[in-house]
Amino acid sequence: MIDLEKIRKQKPIKELLAFSIINIDKPTGPTSFTVDTYIKRALSVNKTSHFGTLDPMVTGVLPIALGRACRLNEYFMHRNKTYVGIMRLHDEVPREKLEEELKKFIGKITQLPPVRSRVKRQERIREVMSFDIIEIDGKDVLFKTEVQAGTYIRKLIHDLGLAIGGAHMLELRRTQAGIFSENSKEFPLTTLYDFDKALEEYKNHNDKPLRKILIPAEVVSLAIPVVQVKSGNLRQLLTGKPLFKTDIADKEEFAKVKDKFAAFFQEQFIGCYKLSTEGDIVARAEFVFN
Repeated sequence: MIDLEKIRKQKPIKELLAFSIINIDKPTGPTSFTVDTYIKRALSVNKTSHFGTLDPMVTGVLPIALGRACRLNEYFMHRNKTYVGIMRLHDEVPREKLEEELKKFIGKITQLPPVRSRVKRQERIREVMSFDIIEIDGKDVLFKTEVQAGTYIRKLIHDLGLAIGGAHMLELRRTQAGIFSENSKEFPLTTLYDFDKALEEYKNHNDKPLRKILIPAEVVSLAIPVVQVKSGNLRQLLTGKPLFKTDIADKEEFAKVKDKFAAFFQEQFIGCYKLSTEGDIVARAEFVFN
């Protein structure tokens, strides 16, 4: 287990800013790109990237990578998302009938992305893990759903509405995106107001508040398996050398890996790798931290 709190406390703040993630609580109104750009300019970092776009009116969990952590995007992006929202029914529908119709949307579904989406408009398969009613107040229904990444909740509500006389989404909040959530103590959700306060403290030579909201990008160790490597070839590994059997410190640990993994030497992040079957070469680097 990688000690992320130790890394957060001991790594020089400038190194942390160059390779970390902020779990932002996106407010209603601005686009994800606007929030992303605001963070980038405020911290004067060379690059930022958010993990999973939220529509302007949608609030909640918006992880934003800083600096070289942007290269880890794919290891966090394609994870299940959880949302809580309010849909308005166009006609009053008995709870029993509504729950019966909801069941039809659990499992694999076919979705056509909305006209305004940035992806190509062609039908695609997505999976809905859960779709539950929390409360009903007249025509307003408070719901919670866990879905595969890339599922459009507004479209999900619209398609449900076709079976029950119409429905549209009033409010939506993302409460979880992969390993990031709104209730996590380890990866605190940070409002833009709290971010601004922490930044002001940092400018006044107090980096503690900022450190609390910066999540070391070594958190990738919770998204994909970790494999410890030996110290002998660290310099070469950090220039992209493939991993050989002789580089692996724990063969049993490595045997459990199915595809991609993060290589560490103790607490030091080396890079992300994909398994390979080329004789003694057991994995090739997709990203190395050099």
